[in-house]
Amino acid sequence: MAAPAPAPAATHLQPPLLLLPSPPRPHPPLRLRFLLPSPPPLRLRRRFPLLAAAAVSAGGGGGEEAARKAEKARQLQKRVLVGVAIGVGAGGIVVAGGWVFAAAVSAAVLAGSREYFELVRSTAGGGGTPPPRYVSRVCSAICALMPILTLYYGHMDVTVTFSAFVIAISLLLQRGNPRFAQLTSSVFGLFYCGYLPSFWVKLRSGLAAPALNTTYNWPILLGGPAHWTVGLVATLMAISSIIAADTSAFLCGRAFGRTPLTNISPKKTLEGALAGLAGCVLTTVLLSTVLRWPRSLLSATAYGILIFLGSLFGDLVESLIKRDAGVKDSGSLIPGHGGILDRVDSYVFTGALCYSFVRVALPLYGV
Repeated sequence: MAAPAPAPAATHLQPPLLLLPSPPRPHPPLRLRFLLPSPPPLRLRRRFPLLAAAAVSAGGGGGEEAARKAEKARQLQKRVLVGVAIGVGAGGIVVAGGWVFAAAVSAAVLAGSREYFELVRSTAGGGGTPPPRYVSRVCSAICALMPILTLYYGHMDVTVTFSAFVIAISLLLQRGNPRFAQLTSSVFGLFYCGYLPSFWVKLRSGLAAPALNTTYNWPILLGGPAHWTVGLVATLMAISSIIAADTSAFLCGRAFGRTPLTNISPKKTLEGALAGLAGCVLTTVLLSTVLRWPRSLLSATAYGILIFLGSLFGDLVESLIKRDAGVKDSGSLIPGHGGILDRVDSYVFTGALCYSFVRVALPLYGV
């Protein structure tokens, strides 16, 4: 019987090469770009938020920078408008004088003293020891009464001394562990927030000698010649010079300031301070020429220099208090300006210096 034929050996055949169609490539997304000015006008950004977003994405950070600049411009505009309103109102109050002026000073003192004790309380995080709240409230009330007492009694030395004694006794007899920092901050608050601002009442209402050195008459609507006393002219001149000094220092400091003035306030520069001094003295001399008080050009120049030194020192003292408290502004009472202390810090020491200069340095009040 014949053997079966061997099975054919398996052969490894390569599968046929299949040419499959490649998947379709996705098309790039269609991007629409708006041909708009960079950045678009503010009124368009307000009405069409998507338009503003498209401009920001197309221009990178240019839109954000423009928005920041627009916000700064709005803040500056608000600051200027509020400052003009305050200046006009303050001018009317100064011209009115009497109890109107004393009441306005008393209201400003009350608000400023409350901000001061809040700043003192903010120093507790850095190791400070603020006085109890009831002590700070009593001090604020006493400070608010000082301008009124000055108007009717002419002095407040006894008031300050007696108030400081009462505050010291209340702090020493309190429960717990009294601290010396509580006593110093409270007594300084009486001096800084109440005693010094009361000199503006002494300056405005305590110098009743006529200031007119000319023969022409002032309008009856402005009070007539009898109303224009040394106190009124000296107060208007001091306030106007402080405003001129602050404005000149701010503008020239931003434009030309290079040399820091002091570490207490890094934004203040020597160039700005010199511009503030020039603006203050120039304003004093011009007003003395118009109002014919004081009659001496040298006295007017010295008065302007003294006003500038008082305003600068007051500004630096308030900056020192805010730096220890770790805050930028003393409050938020005035839109665009911060707190009341941020607005009147240049006036705290100036009233006492002006009153002392007129009473001591000028013979017969410079008339």
